[in-house]
Amino acid sequence: MEANLNTIHVFKTNIKQRNPDCEMHKTLDNHSDIQQWSIDHEDVDCVLRVVSDVLKPDAIIDMINEFGHECQELS
Repeated sequence: MEANLNTIHVFKTNIKQRNPDCEMHKTLDNHSDIQQWSIDHEDVDCVLRVVSDVLKPDAIIDMINEFGHECQELS
């Protein structure tokens, strides 16, 4: 039986908007290495969760920073 290795990366962000038409949402939705993602807008830290067995935290942080948002990994 093959193990399902879903790695969940968790980040603190300043992403306050909920606009599914923005470029960041489209990029995360269409990224081939991201199985699932979500932002908890009710949390004071606007927690971003990204499920990816391929992407490393630094790559996700760089991606979010490119859209002008702050992003740091939570441990």
